[in-house]
Amino acid sequence: MRAWLPILLAPLSVLLTYPVNIANGPRITLTKDLHDFGTIPFGADGHCTFTFINTGDAPLIIHQFHSSCGCLVPFWSQLPVMPGDTGSVGLRYDTRHPGPFRKSATLISNDPERPRIVLGIAGEVLSPDTSGHPHAPDR
Repeated sequence: MRAWLPILLAPLSVLLTYPVNIANGPRITLTKDLHDFGTIPFGADGHCTFTFINTGDAPLIIHQFHSSCGCLVPFWSQLPVMPGDTGSVGLRYDTRHPGPFRKSATLISNDPERPRIVLGIAGEVLSPDTSGHPHAPDR
């Protein structure tokens, strides 16, 4: 049995001597995947941006970006993000809905490791009255 061991291990030693290219395609690396608005006034700007870097070795393309509901509008550039470059996508929440919220949007790209990424927003929109207090649910 010991005589066969070097023969069996020879292919493994050959494989370990060749460098492995880890990047191999576009790679999206986000700085965050959740934006917390905290408490935000009724009717305020509900816009936020998610920044990313293409850490791969091929152009990164965002194919689609869609939200979980009509109150959240995604926007993005359809231009490729070259390796090493920074890009961004954005979400705009309709802040005319008082109360707490948690919404998501799905980003679809040509990254072979992470083709679908869910980005989220959360916060609480204040009531439109002048008290400035968060909206209390009706009882």
